[in-house]
Formats: sequence, structure tokens, C-alpha cells
Amino acid sequence: MNTPGNTFDIAVEPAFDFLSADYAELFDHSAATAFQHPLWLHSLYSRLASHAGATPLVVVVRYRATRALAMVLPLLRIRRGPIRTVEFADLRVSDYLAPVCSPTVFSELLGDAEACARIRRLVRPFDLLRMTKLPDGRLPIESLLAAPRRVAMDTNAYATVLVAPFEQWRASAMDRSYQKELAKKYRQLQKKGALSFSCCSDGAAVLEALDVMRKFRGPRFQAQGDGDLIQRPAYYDFYSDVAVRGLGSLARLYAMKMDGEVIAAVLGLHHRDSFLVIMSAFDIAGYKSQSLGALMFEQVAKDCIERGDQMLDFTIGDEPYKKLFGAQASPMWAVTQAGSTTGAISLFALKQAPWLKLAAKRISEVRLSPTRTSTPTR
Repeated sequence: MNTPGNTFDIAVEPAFDFLSADYAELFDHSAATAFQHPLWLHSLYSRLASHAGATPLVVVVRYRATRALAMVLPLLRIRRGPIRTVEFADLRVSDYLAPVCSPTVFSELLGDAEACARIRRLVRPFDLLRMTKLPDGRLPIESLLAAPRRVAMDTNAYATVLVAPFEQWRASAMDRSYQKELAKKYRQLQKKGALSFSCCSDGAAVLEALDVMRKFRGPRFQAQGDGDLIQRPAYYDFYSDVAVRGLGSLARLYAMKMDGEVIAAVLGLHHRDSFLVIMSAFDIAGYKSQSLGALMFEQVAKDCIERGDQMLDFTIGDEPYKKLFGAQASPMWAVTQAGSTTGAISLFALKQAPWLKLAAKRISEVRLSPTRTSTPTR
């Protein structure tokens, strides 16, 4: 499976070891995101891929002379009904997707026609190639795969720049009236009992908070009609594995407690001076008027600033609460390519989907009066 070129050896390695020292070094010097971290991808491939009926398609590029890793493309083959798709290793848990490679090496690969051709052959066959959730300004994966130009997704990512001290960030990022509102609600919350906030420091505390998150999120997402991934055993095992094994390095789980009981929690990933929020849960029923979510994120921002973080990343999704914390929108991109007639038909249907969603939304807006949610949700 090796390429006959002079510089690179390229192969598919289904059993690639994401926990290897070689991959850790590649990741550290790459333009990849937290969602290509060694632990994240190891757990995704080992715990979720088979559960989802997906086959690993890990394209590995090595320098022929030294055998050192040059690039890893963490992909999956998934059959969705009659459609054979190739996509990034995501399975609905990752917010940002990217090749694991440095910009310099990526440019070398783009300049090597034989290497590009080899990668394109290894990725095929497929009916549909789908590369979604591509962050703005990242490596042009479409050029490597000879796919059509990327298009903007109908959702954005949001992040707020953190500055020390916390009081300065809060004054610059948040509206003054909103600061006063949260301060008032925090005082009200303190009167209800012994209130505490902390970052979980051991596995037992992590699992306790995750169990409470699963309990709080279940009814809320069931009511929204799309369910909640953490309710599924395989996904709960995935998040638990990442949170426990990544404790103190990749993962942080914040918990707010009242009289020793968890009433709010935020799970996220720490990567290169940024904290990325991936899941949150709040006791909305028990503290309906306290804006637990907003108070929780305010405390998370304070802790991140004290740790020296430069960015609080709320990741993908256009929920209005993110702007209340000074978060700015960043576009997300998608690359799609048909590899067969079946794929072309499927791609046409996908392109019509936004129109169908817009029509359905307008119909619902006519039939239903608007509702307001005071507690932020992801």
C-alpha cells in the first residue's frame, strides 16, 4: 500500500495507535483542534465507531526516509441506508474537524501530485464525501481531496477572549445591566444554602457530576425531540472515559453544588490556552428563576482566567446566550463531494434540506407564539 514517490509513504492503517508517542508529537506540532487530541480520537474509535456501525479509515502519511509521521486523516466509512459515506471521525461528539498536520507539511503534500493522487485513491470508493464542521481559517482539506470549494454551514461557532483580571473581562465583555442581574441572582442563590463551585479533581467527583448531568439533560432533550447522546450507554462511556483519563490535561469538569449536591455542571476540553465547552447541564426545575447556566458560565470564565487561559470557546451553535458573554461568531464550513450517481442524488437532496427546514420553521412561527428561555443551553 506504499506510494512509489520519493518523499512520502501513504497507507490506510485501521488499527492506528492514537495514544502513541509519534502521534502525540505530530498533534502537538499540528494545526489540529482539541477534537483530534490523542485521547479523544482513541476513545472515539475504540468506543463509538463499532457502536455506530462505522469502519475506521485512518489515512496515515509518513516520511519515507525516517518513517516519522507527516499527517493523519482520521476518517470513517459509514453506510447510511444505501449511501456509502466517508467523513471525519465525528459521530456527533466533535465540534471542530481538521487534518492532523502542520501548515508547512500540508503545503508540501499539496505540491506533491503523486501523494495527493494516492490519498484520493485510498479514500474511495464512496457515494458521498462529507467534511462538515471545518473551522474558519484551517487547512484546505478540499484541495487535498480535489473536492468542490467549501461552503458556509448554517451555524457558527462562538468564543470570547479572556483577559485578566476577571473583573476587567466581565466589564468589557458583558453588558452592565446583565452584570447586575447575575450578581443579584448569585446573591439569591447563596441564600438558599451552602453554595460551592469547583473543578472536579478526581475520578469519583467526575463520575458523580456526569451522572447528574445525564439526569438533568434527559427530560430536557427528550422534550426537544432529538434525544440526548449521553443517555446512550456507548456515548456515556465515551464521555466518561475522556473526562476521567483526560483529568488534569485534556478535560475539565466544573460543578456547582448546593448543600453538597450537584446542581449545575460544565464539561469541556482544554487546548492551547483555550477552554472549549462541549456539554452542560443545570437543575432548571429546582432553580427555575436563578439563571443557573449563566451563573455557571460566569464562574467558569473566572476560573479559566485565573488559570491563564486566553479564550473561552462555546463551540458550535447559535444559542443567543453566548453573545451575553461577549462571544463573537466565527463561520463554520463544509465540503461535500459526490462519488457516484447515488451520491449525486443524495447531495442534491442535502442541498435542498435548508429550504425545507426554513419552510418548516416559518410554518411553526406562524402557528406557535415565541417562547423565551432564560437559562442557556448548548
